[in-house]
Amino acid sequence: MVTVPPLLALRHIAKRYPNGTQALVDASLEIRAGEVHGLLGANGAGKSTLIGILSGATTATEGAILWRGAPVRWRRPADARRGGVSTLYQHIPLVPTLSALDNLLLGAPGWQRRDGQQRARAEAVVAQLGNPFPLDALVADLPIGARQMVSLAQALLDGAQVLVMDEPTASLAAQDRQAVYDVVRRLAHQEGKAIVFVSHFLDEILTLTDRVTILRDGRDVLHRRTEDLDEAALAAAISGRAVARLTRRARRIGETVRLAVRDLASPAGLAPISFDLRAGEILGLAGMLGAGRSELLHALFGADPCARGAVLVDGMPVLGPGVVTNTGSAVAAGLALVPEDRKRQGFVAGFSVAENIALPRRGWLIDHATERQQAEAAIAALAIKTEDAQRPVGTLSGGNAQKVVLAKWLTDQTRVLLLDEPTAGIDIGARVDILEQVRRLADEGQAIVLVSSDFAELLALSDRILVLREGAVVADVDPATSSEIDLTLLASGSAPACDGVPA
Repeated sequence: MVTVPPLLALRHIAKRYPNGTQALVDASLEIRAGEVHGLLGANGAGKSTLIGILSGATTATEGAILWRGAPVRWRRPADARRGGVSTLYQHIPLVPTLSALDNLLLGAPGWQRRDGQQRARAEAVVAQLGNPFPLDALVADLPIGARQMVSLAQALLDGAQVLVMDEPTASLAAQDRQAVYDVVRRLAHQEGKAIVFVSHFLDEILTLTDRVTILRDGRDVLHRRTEDLDEAALAAAISGRAVARLTRRARRIGETVRLAVRDLASPAGLAPISFDLRAGEILGLAGMLGAGRSELLHALFGADPCARGAVLVDGMPVLGPGVVTNTGSAVAAGLALVPEDRKRQGFVAGFSVAENIALPRRGWLIDHATERQQAEAAIAALAIKTEDAQRPVGTLSGGNAQKVVLAKWLTDQTRVLLLDEPTAGIDIGARVDILEQVRRLADEGQAIVLVSSDFAELLALSDRILVLREGAVVADVDPATSSEIDLTLLASGSAPACDGVPA
């Protein structure tokens, strides 16, 4: 087989920031036309910095960038785009109040007085992607999968030869992920684009990519053809250790009803929902984007002022007639929420690890010695990677920041733990650490409600799974006798409601 020379190569890249952080030590990467190149690594491995250097947003301290064998130096993103490299980020930078067409042409000469030729070019590019969105639709009205395609079309209109896709499927439902895969394969294998695909999903890396590079601690530790790898090899290279596969949890459910929910409903998108949750039980919530899973957790946590119905913790009402309901009263009753958006809702970036862990217990009088002891215990229990408990959480990797969010609720006061996508966007090592802690908490008698878009994760951890669709429970399933396909069909409406639950 003929080896294709690299279109773009990064050689021995190092990056030290002014604050002394060494994000990259010695990282190399070769990207070839007509291939999908997977880039993996644990949170904090240096992926974001390497992407920044590829895109011109960050300059390397040492090393070289070669374009078709010749050295280049990009000082800003515009330099990289002119050179043929476009980066698509997980958080899609579009203008929601403009149409898809306006977003595609934004910044182009004369975009406000667009002519037929400009529209024809845009139509050709969108057709190249399979016409995944109408050009005249407002971006605000498009689902997230279609917005991802608008961003991709922008890059193609710019003439990109290299597309760097940073976690493009992290927030997508299964059917939208498949649409991304189909487009990526077509662009690389039929149209000769070079694609760098960054992901935490090992299965999609094995299915989609032609080659893989793995970073660990600022160094490239693996360059291989994907066909020579499996999940175990990827996980071991990412973490530097063998990572056990997720296995089904043994049931250890107590008799005590820890959480009782009766006819909980909300204009935010919840039909009346009722269930009981016992001590030591993990209740999984499955569903597609917009199914109402996060809305249900927010209503349970007192964050939805319009919620109606009854919620009881250990028999004491948290929501119901005559009950003052807010997040403070929910915490006082023993409810705790690890939110999906950890950056905006889970921690205070400028606070230290110790201060964040102590937040639920802080009063007017602050005992710094006790805070440090609690933080050090949590750091050890959850294997949080930090120099010390005084480091600001905003400087930690995503996986370690998520561990801090979980750690702040590891108190005797917590009776019911609500987890909203606790492993989304974090590396395999941190994911295993968090899931093992969740299992330990349940084994110790904690009652847990778990939302996860990873159905394999739900099936392995949950004692019972409620499937939501359009704000209503459509199925109550036993994980021991169900599969990922079963959950997908139920969640998407391709299978009928079951177990007597009305659709």
